[in-house]
Amino acid sequence: MTMSTDLAAAAEHHAQLLHTPPPRTPGQDWAAQNLATGSAGIALAHIERARSGLDNWRTAHTHIRDAADTHLSDHDSAALFLGAPALVFVLDAAAGTSDRYRTGLADLDAPIARLAHRRTRTALARIDTARPATFAEYDIFSGLSGLGALLLRRDPGGSALEQILHYLVALTRPLTVGDEVLPGWWVGHDPHRKTPPGHRGHANLGASHGIAGPLALLAQAARRGITVDGQHQAITDISRWLDHWQRLDGDAPWWPEHVDITELRTGRTQQTGPTRPSWCYGTPGIARAGQLAAIALGDNALQDRYERALLACLSDDTQLARLTDAGLCHGVAGTFQTLWRAAADAATPALSEQVPRLADALLAASARPNEHGPGLLNGTAGIALALHTAATDTAPTSGWDACLLID
Repeated sequence: MTMSTDLAAAAEHHAQLLHTPPPRTPGQDWAAQNLATGSAGIALAHIERARSGLDNWRTAHTHIRDAADTHLSDHDSAALFLGAPALVFVLDAAAGTSDRYRTGLADLDAPIARLAHRRTRTALARIDTARPATFAEYDIFSGLSGLGALLLRRDPGGSALEQILHYLVALTRPLTVGDEVLPGWWVGHDPHRKTPPGHRGHANLGASHGIAGPLALLAQAARRGITVDGQHQAITDISRWLDHWQRLDGDAPWWPEHVDITELRTGRTQQTGPTRPSWCYGTPGIARAGQLAAIALGDNALQDRYERALLACLSDDTQLARLTDAGLCHGVAGTFQTLWRAAADAATPALSEQVPRLADALLAASARPNEHGPGLLNGTAGIALALHTAATDTAPTSGWDACLLID
């Protein structure tokens, strides 16, 4: 009871820090539509509180209005975390099954569907020419996996999501570039989106920018009965690829963050052990995607392996000590939220036993100074949302964590 009270007080404290929208920087009015750092993402914290009866809608609406106050971009660079799709995600989280923001959502659904169709056509054309991908083509933040997560909420039976799923199936097929046979999601740049001379690209394994994101969307759609030809095979193929690159630290499984051309040729990673256990690149994000894949496939043995990988990771104090931030992307908040979702679906009861321990770690991390601003992805808003989940021990009423594809 004391822990729950402390978590609720911490969640309240963080929410109170977010009442005023961030100041606008001249020439960057679009920044309010950034789900990671702007008013759009901050609104989610107030939406969750309003839908839970902890606050009125005034503060949430103030942030929504700030995000919607400039031209909403549906240009081809728009995605789940930026532009019109970001606002649609926020409005949908606010609306739920009510009529709240119904007109705004109706006005934006068609442009979002057209955006998804345009971007999918471009991506499939790239595959046809056997060129490597980019993060921005397929990932959760800027790419089609994120747009698919939005459409899974807004228009699950629509042609836009169907085309994204067809694209993701195509993305899993081997890509031949020159004399190299590469994973279909091979990108032509390094993990920092740079292309130094001689660089041959890499295959990324993480949830934020790697193949775990597409895997999570393919699995989440399949769990809801939304499938296209080849989807279950694609889920299986990605799972097998992750199995191939799984390594052991003692008895604890882990995955490298990425695989470069030399590692691909030799089948050996230069990474010597697990890094921080974060949602974005660590075992938690990959294990949750794998767990979802196993559930979609009805593969109990595979589900058990991924759940035990997550359990081993979070039972290791040495790994947990590497989480130095409190935020969602690569901090304790994201690890906690991922664990909470995984435990709710788990066949492994021991995962639920880790939730109070991680809630304690989240509470401690949230008490440290936050140097990442008020935003959702690394800042105060995301911390407040994870604290709310920890305090209530219930699924978010707004479903805000669908933007991480863990729900």
